[in-house]
Amino acid sequence: MNIKLKVSAIMLGVEDVDRAKRFYVEGLGCKIEKDFGAFVMCDLGEGSSQLALYEWNAAAQDAGVSPEGSGFRGCSFHFIGDSREEVDEVMQAAAAAGGTVVREAAAAQWGGYYGYFSDPDGYLWKVTTNA
Repeated sequence: MNIKLKVSAIMLGVEDVDRAKRFYVEGLGCKIEKDFGAFVMCDLGEGSSQLALYEWNAAAQDAGVSPEGSGFRGCSFHFIGDSREEVDEVMQAAAAAGGTVVREAAAAQWGGYYGYFSDPDGYLWKVTTNA
């Protein structure tokens, strides 16, 4: 069997769906495709996966696992921009929308430029550019 793996959607279990929706839609410009209250599907734009926001306990129940868990989740999402200015704009938008700047954007040892923010539920986003 030859399967070509792709990411069609990313689902985040969140404490407060309305807060997460405000952060991603109003703060970062995502478009709502479906809104069922405890579950919201967002369009991140052409060429990107969809983003699903699902109430934490309901998401755990859906997967058949315990909702207990905290701390570093072992993953981060990466936004690769075209310029340092774009990195700064995204970082500022995230902070203004209620996110937390975890690592200020700065020049990288490898020649690029990047920073990290976390959304209101603690999910990490790296915003970077090779420029």
